[in-house]
Amino acid sequence: MLFILDTVESFCSETVEIWKLIGNIIWIIQLLIPIALVLWGLIDLGKAVLAGDEKERKEATSTLLKRFLYGILVFFIFAIVKGVVKLVDRGDTLNSKCWQCVASPKKC
Repeated sequence: MLFILDTVESFCSETVEIWKLIGNIIWIIQLLIPIALVLWGLIDLGKAVLAGDEKERKEATSTLLKRFLYGILVFFIFAIVKGVVKLVDRGDTLNSKCWQCVASPKKC
């Protein structure tokens, strides 16, 4: 078991730049997708308001709310994954250089 952990640590140390890149991509996705969803919802709502149709405005408001909730879910999904990993961690996963770089690429 110790040999396997040493091998994983060696692999992670050698590929640290790749794990940083993956962490940065996840961070960008966490920010850009929610912002894009809310902006698209606001644009749809603006079009509906300018059109003046009450039914269209209600649909656009409903769509905006759904997109806002999806944006919140996307933003927090990685935090949820990190929490689940902490719950089931046996002590070797979170200490891995790979996981540290993906979870916090700025601190790696």
